[in-house]
Amino acid sequence: MAAKKKKDKGPPSRVAADNRKARHEYFIEDEFEAGIVLTGTEVKSLRGGQANIKESYAEEKDGELWLVNAYIPEFSHGNRFNHQPRRPRKLLMHKREIARLGGAVQRGGMTLVPLKIYFNDQGRAKIALGLGKGKKLHDKRETAKQRDWNRQKARLMKDHG
Repeated sequence: MAAKKKKDKGPPSRVAADNRKARHEYFIEDEFEAGIVLTGTEVKSLRGGQANIKESYAEEKDGELWLVNAYIPEFSHGNRFNHQPRRPRKLLMHKREIARLGGAVQRGGMTLVPLKIYFNDQGRAKIALGLGKGKKLHDKRETAKQRDWNRQKARLMKDHG
């Protein structure tokens, strides 16, 4: 009998919400993965893929990490036990990681930005957090200029290469 191959940790299985603007607004220094404490109707809404994390952020309070201002719509077939769409949600990480992130946010003027919410291979909801520093307007212009130049360079190489 052949041994099972271990699956590589590749891209997230199923993305429920994506914050594409985060990389435009922030220099993302480091990325972290955290679990999210959700209710049943929140999980069902997330599987529908209608969540929005564009205006949300994570903060540390009393040694715990919280996701603030994330919008997960009420479940359409939910009853009176449906959840609040914008309630703060607890994030699950090791205490040492939380302390390190909290220190970086307080000392360095960094922000914890949610990059995406996804379901892993076991079907658990996870969130990818980025530790980022806000970009100024000239930084955003420089990034766009660099991206356009790289695109143009690739076209030239393709045509003449």
